[in-house]
Amino acid sequence: MGPYITLPDAVDEVDVVIAGGGTAGCVVAARLAAALPSLSLLLIEGGADNAGNPTVSHPLLFFTHLDPKSPNNIMYTSSSPEPQLAGRQLAIPAGGILGGGSSINMMAYSRALLRDWDAWETEGWRGENMIPFLKKFETYVGPGDAAMHGSSGPIQVSRGTFASPRAATQFISAAESLGFPEVEDLNDLVTASGVQRQLRYISPSGLRQDAASRYLRPLLEDERRQNLHVLLEHRVGRVLFEGTRAAGVEFMANPEFQRDEPPKARSVRARKMVVVSCGSLASPSVLERSGVGSASVLRRARVEQIVADLPGVGEGYHDHPLILHSYHTALEPSETINSALTDPEVLGKWLQEGNDILGSNAQEVAFKVRPSDEDVAGMGREFQHRWEREFKNGPPRPLVGGALVMACLEDPSPAPRQNISISSFNLYPESRGSLHITGPSPSDPVDFHSGILSDPAGIDLTEQVWAYKTHREMIRRTPMYRGEVAVTHPRFPAGSAAACVYLDITADAEEEESTKRRRERLTYTAEDDAAIEQWLREHIGTAWHPLGTCKMAPREKGGVVDKNLSVYGVQGLKVADLSIAAGGIGANTCNSAFAVGEKAADIFIRELVGDSQA
Repeated sequence: MGPYITLPDAVDEVDVVIAGGGTAGCVVAARLAAALPSLSLLLIEGGADNAGNPTVSHPLLFFTHLDPKSPNNIMYTSSSPEPQLAGRQLAIPAGGILGGGSSINMMAYSRALLRDWDAWETEGWRGENMIPFLKKFETYVGPGDAAMHGSSGPIQVSRGTFASPRAATQFISAAESLGFPEVEDLNDLVTASGVQRQLRYISPSGLRQDAASRYLRPLLEDERRQNLHVLLEHRVGRVLFEGTRAAGVEFMANPEFQRDEPPKARSVRARKMVVVSCGSLASPSVLERSGVGSASVLRRARVEQIVADLPGVGEGYHDHPLILHSYHTALEPSETINSALTDPEVLGKWLQEGNDILGSNAQEVAFKVRPSDEDVAGMGREFQHRWEREFKNGPPRPLVGGALVMACLEDPSPAPRQNISISSFNLYPESRGSLHITGPSPSDPVDFHSGILSDPAGIDLTEQVWAYKTHREMIRRTPMYRGEVAVTHPRFPAGSAAACVYLDITADAEEEESTKRRRERLTYTAEDDAAIEQWLREHIGTAWHPLGTCKMAPREKGGVVDKNLSVYGVQGLKVADLSIAAGGIGANTCNSAFAVGEKAADIFIRELVGDSQA
């Protein structure tokens, strides 16, 4: 832990308190500190520092964060079995380290469409308004129109230091045979369907580009700047009010890190502003413990004072339902990261001696796809109605996203084969869940219902069935394909033409075999579809993309914040993270979190400058 990560006992009042050091919180803190050197700021983060942590800096080690016991994660588990998920309680991780999700995610560079921002229907947040902020944070090293990307921001975007060109070339060719073209720039903010070699939040030299390292640390290590304090391993319990004005926060040591004695509450005043930036899974709880939320929820949770009755707090939770399916291939060990997953000695050698593969996130190709008219016709009336209503007309948008992943997390073979996986997730799910406190203390459990696959018409499930069939056709058409890793696929009925296979063919025969498979698309019966649906209910998770629990919308429509991110019914309190998302984000969400942080900082700076001149 660096010497700058501290809060002197004498500091009991600052100008601005930022609760949460995730992606957006780090951006806000850094931008405010740099723009307003006369103001004092305090950022409070419940996790540890990410400096010097190899699992953060080396992109390849992202897989260590998949472990539910990782100290860098906070696990949110649904409160009760969810019937639509075959009675499972879904566990969803969130960033529990400085930098939040940007420190632990898979670093996939993926941008929402301009249409996505337009759908928020909020003045100042339309797609055209967001372009400057989307460009501001990035230094883009990739193909496409340079005018649509940033060239001098703190976050570098590149291919990193390692690629699997044979796998990418074959997969892209197979996708094109199905009508999904290779595009120059899948992230130009308008392209809605295609495939592209994955760009990553990785520097050309192979280092993860997270918000803490790239935004905060340069300021904290600059001895000339004394206006920013960062307190780690402490979490904000609630916002303190004087009447309806946010006057500070109450916080305490995180018992996950400091277990010697019961944590004692401490408070710090905020002269000008409190910003809650704890993410979609935690920001609503902070608001509710502070007396801001549905009055009925607060009474049940024994919150003593109701400051503002806002029924929208904690409602509208949505996430991208995601699942991975794995396939046998004829690739060489050097083309996947399976050795790092299965052999600690190999990984240790790479870390000691250096290896370009450390600069890889294992995602080789990204895709966003839309069904053809023929596909839509076979996807049922409920889906067809949604397609007509939301997808057929206007600027196009994709239905499903995903990636070719050069690893298999579930390899049952005695010795590791070079198996790979394909992820797929609904980009605009219909299903919604909720998250509310059950008591006034941060230690009280949260009443969380993910709602994944719960839409009454089953549209999200229909979309995932289509996604499965589509990406399976993609991989089947590649010469490297050798069959399915059966434990990651549905249990098809005996004799099904869609049953999993293992192909024992030579390299000389693979081109002929792949050409044959391009002519013979798999057929699925109603029983096969039922098997796919059941498998999805039993295994689907999320893409770690929680959204929408403090949405930016009119108060009468369940909104929690206005266009300036001010919480309704109170003064001096802001929310700045992806909990404000008023609609779907058709992409991995880290890009949007950076943009929200930049936009929020711009709003806050203008307000704080105006306040100082008043």
